[in-house]
Amino acid sequence: MSSGSEPRHAVRIVNTQEDYGCAASRTLLGGMEALGRRGIPAGCRGGGCGICKVRIETGTVRTDRMSRAHVSVDEEARGYVLACRAYPTSDVVLHAVDKLARCIERRPAEPAAPSPFLAAALQRVPPTP
Repeated sequence: MSSGSEPRHAVRIVNTQEDYGCAASRTLLGGMEALGRRGIPAGCRGGGCGICKVRIETGTVRTDRMSRAHVSVDEEARGYVLACRAYPTSDVVLHAVDKLARCIERRPAEPAAPSPFLAAALQRVPPTP
């Protein structure tokens, strides 16, 4: 559970143009699930199955241990992480890949007005081309 004084970061999912706020202690996958939409595959939640693979386009994350069978050292250097093992340390723009991308792109989200906090944070996130 996050405290009220904990840093929160704006996260944008490029595939669906969805935005959400994510506490520094919450994984990117946990933040996606908090959007309340169906179709977010969770898998093992321990970095072993690779279902929640994403590419960080901008921003930084802290990661816990991930299976090298799903994210190689080279891929990690190019920004690939497992969302269940990645915690935002700044505002983040990510692109879902593989199974996660297929699942979320199949069910387009209804655009919702961001909260005042998120609206302010998103002004700091550069638009995606």
